[in-house]
Amino acid sequence: MDNGSSTIDVIAGIFAQATKKILEKSTGQKIAYSPTLQIIPKVHLCPDIGCFVQFSGDYGGLVVMNYNSDAAMIIYKNYMMTMGLPESELARESTSNEVVDTIGEITNQIMGRAMYMVENKYQLSSYFGQPKSLALNSAITLTPDLDYHNSRRSSFSVGTSKFYMEISLEQTEFISSIKK
Repeated sequence: MDNGSSTIDVIAGIFAQATKKILEKSTGQKIAYSPTLQIIPKVHLCPDIGCFVQFSGDYGGLVVMNYNSDAAMIIYKNYMMTMGLPESELARESTSNEVVDTIGEITNQIMGRAMYMVENKYQLSSYFGQPKSLALNSAITLTPDLDYHNSRRSSFSVGTSKFYMEISLEQTEFISSIKK
């Protein structure tokens, strides 16, 4: 493991890097994230837009992305305009299907990038299903079937709007058995 860090901290850092890379590339916006991870007891889907996806394989876990309406709209609009859609044709409400579906697609891309980064670094692979995005009025606590004891939250911002990634991993530690 890296510098005595726990596996969950390293994996959460990799997922944060993947989030930043994918969002900056796909939206053209500057994405910042806090270098501080928060230890949290459980992951939650939070208003206004929440997206979750479970993954399994050599390591397993659950990722949740939570966006307030301002952050969701900034990301949605810039993502769609980067793809060539005129602003006049874009959804106006953060709870519209177009915005919710776009957040799901972006989460899919983030997961693909994060899985690639973990596999490239540790030669361990996992697979994920289709991310599920929802427009929410209140928070929902997720309790997966697996026994996830390790959860972290990363804080991001686009402009002055904040959004969050929460990740839980099954009880696991990555330990290199071969000295290079």
